[in-house]
Amino acid sequence: MTTIRLANLLEPDEFSLEIERIAGSEDAFSRIVTSEKVQKTGLHLTGFLDHHHPERLQLLGKAEISYLESAGSSHEADLERLLRSGVLGFVITSRLPVPDVLRRGCEKMDVPLLRTAHDTTVFVQRVSRKLEEALSERTTVHGVLVDVFGIGILLIGKSGIGKSECALDLVLNGHRFIADDVVEIMKRPPANLIGMGSAVLQHHMEIRGLGILNMRELFGISSIRERKKIELVVQLVEWKAEQDYDRLGVEEKFHELMGVKIPLLIIPVTPGRNMTAILEVAARNQMLKQRGIYSAREFEERLIRRIADRKQAPGGGDEDIE
Repeated sequence: MTTIRLANLLEPDEFSLEIERIAGSEDAFSRIVTSEKVQKTGLHLTGFLDHHHPERLQLLGKAEISYLESAGSSHEADLERLLRSGVLGFVITSRLPVPDVLRRGCEKMDVPLLRTAHDTTVFVQRVSRKLEEALSERTTVHGVLVDVFGIGILLIGKSGIGKSECALDLVLNGHRFIADDVVEIMKRPPANLIGMGSAVLQHHMEIRGLGILNMRELFGISSIRERKKIELVVQLVEWKAEQDYDRLGVEEKFHELMGVKIPLLIIPVTPGRNMTAILEVAARNQMLKQRGIYSAREFEERLIRRIADRKQAPGGGDEDIE
């Protein structure tokens, strides 16, 4: 899990919080945020502190600001009680005016006070997404991540097995590249794994003999994605004649990452096998499984019924089915 400090909320990024600093020292803004949830302050301003969560950002909207402005200093004691109970920080929404009683209280207790241009609904959506991403459990794996027909496929296997070459061929067939070599994975509750490239290697792929390639520059913006949910893991292995590989696909295998089980295919690599076509079919088959259609199981069930019917028929037996 990564961490985020209150000061990070002031940094411009893709979440566009449009937030400004009103009060609070550098030490106050160095506080670490531990919860992705935020809380509407509401009745806590009156001194009613049941269900108050000091680890969450406290939001002040039109109702709260109007109350503080109308109450003036008469409820300063209630506000101080709230501040003493513990407050991570206040955020005023809709760029509303800052009540003097609130500013004085935050400066006295050194509690961060911020203001955003967004209304409460929009700000909650944006800040929750930012905090959720920052606080998500993360790991990295050695592999390649591609988007094939909308299915995020994580290719794993020993170095030199051909993962990057498979990904390159898929891009040439119109599919999309996400990450090569180092795939950063973020867990989103309850059981979604989002893969992306590292900040250093983003959009780049290594092909032995060619070197490092910039996929975005070579094939255009439509050939890449920044991130993708991982829905299938394909392990590429060297072909061994003595190895017994799955030929029916009835038994489901899984690869576990951060406590999440993802469907796994183990595909042997040998000269002459069209790996691109195999991976495209694997993606299509996974799409069918997500719709509840299991071709291998349906074939097995049909075969079992056929055998049972032959045995029940007059003169039936264990002879081969034509």
